[in-house]
Amino acid sequence: MSQYFLAQTHQSHVLGITAKMANRHGLIAGATGTGKTVTLRKMAEAFSDDGVPVFLVDVKGDLSGLVQAGTLQGKIAERIEQFQLGGEAYLSGYPVSFWDVFGETGIPLRTTISEMGPLLLSRLLNLNATQEGLLNLVFRVADDKGLLLIDLKDLRAMLKHVAENAKTYQVEYGNVSAASVGAIQRALLTLENEGATNLFGEPALNLEDWLQTRDGRGVINVLNSEKLINSPRMYSAFLLWLMSELFEQLPEVGDPDKPKFVMFFDEAHLIFDGAPAVLVDKVEQVVRLIRSKGVGIYFVTQNPLDLPDTVLGQLGNRVQHALRAFTPRDQKAVKSAAETFRTNPNVNVVEAITSLGVGEALVSFLDEKGMPTPVEIAYIYPPKSQLKPLSAEQRQEWVQNDELYPVYRDFVDNESAFELLAQQANLEAVAQKQAEQAQAEEENGFMGSLSRMIFGKKKRGEQLTMTEQVVSSVAKSVGRNIRNQVTRQIMRSILGALKK
Repeated sequence: MSQYFLAQTHQSHVLGITAKMANRHGLIAGATGTGKTVTLRKMAEAFSDDGVPVFLVDVKGDLSGLVQAGTLQGKIAERIEQFQLGGEAYLSGYPVSFWDVFGETGIPLRTTISEMGPLLLSRLLNLNATQEGLLNLVFRVADDKGLLLIDLKDLRAMLKHVAENAKTYQVEYGNVSAASVGAIQRALLTLENEGATNLFGEPALNLEDWLQTRDGRGVINVLNSEKLINSPRMYSAFLLWLMSELFEQLPEVGDPDKPKFVMFFDEAHLIFDGAPAVLVDKVEQVVRLIRSKGVGIYFVTQNPLDLPDTVLGQLGNRVQHALRAFTPRDQKAVKSAAETFRTNPNVNVVEAITSLGVGEALVSFLDEKGMPTPVEIAYIYPPKSQLKPLSAEQRQEWVQNDELYPVYRDFVDNESAFELLAQQANLEAVAQKQAEQAQAEEENGFMGSLSRMIFGKKKRGEQLTMTEQVVSSVAKSVGRNIRNQVTRQIMRSILGALKK
């Protein structure tokens, strides 16, 4: 059974993730500067080498060097020699696609309002329960009317439409609160200021484009999140959407020999910070079930306590870098982290966590039977690719040469709710104008002349008498139905009476 070799103990025992167990998810934890990013990079390389596509989040902008082979110098050279990894032949670059929600440092990455759905949008907009209920109503109205919600202007148009027709919709769908509409509109304005206009639109991401291999290696899809991380709700909502989409779209594959796709979520605590219970339950459910789709999820965070227990309990493959124990909470985190490992009589986990060096970690992976192996202190293997990130010019050249870049480069504004509602409003305005013109023509036509002939021309502002109002009203009514046979008979009767 194949393994992804990732580390080596002080006693030269090699440790690796069993390929068949790689979709049982995992955790990379540790304080800042202890080596989490290097571990993430090494694991991504191992999956790619086995033809498994990877998605990872680059929150610091230092992973672009994956595209080039590393150099045999410094600490990298020392570790390669120490572990007898093969010298220069060990080093390699990888097939990478760079993505960016803002379209500045990678291929533009978009989804649609409809695909995001009301639950995640409520999280994104920080809505309360009442406002979330109204958002669900808006989505339901759009679905029933066949109106596509693609970008933010579509959602704005639907909110305006529902508010203007509140009496019509509240009978069938429930109460439409003007205050809630206003609150959602204000939240959308805040979201636009954070750059969410770039996230929603077409062409939307086709997940099949992330499940690719090149020359037998899995493509590593790197999402540049240096800017995105400044909007934590947008960052977390996108990652949650990605998990949900994969779960819904990918077919069941049972228990594959290796993963179909692996995702690394850095700064994983942002996914759960302030999340309502219903959303946490949704994440727990997806994490539990998505492994049957062949997808492995690896959360990267500073502290294991950042994750809910229901999620943490499903992460079988673990790499724990050093933690600092300066405060009672830190000490609690150390103890909690220690308790999650299968005990090893030769390792004092609590003591080891606070004394690990850079590049060292407590490691426990699942064996071929799905059981956690006893925890070991180990050195993480050095990455094969270049640690130094690409220059802005190199990265831009790489992006523009990517075969997917022309597919997603240009924003396409297809016909959707905004355009259709605008057309409907224009038609209603034209119809209203035509009705007003018809009414004016009726009033100024034959019956209007007849009324003035009987009662004389009134001065501006002069009021009609009751009799004049009645006759004028009859005249207008008759004029509107002049093509009707009954109306023509009434007109002849009136004219006959006038001649007497």
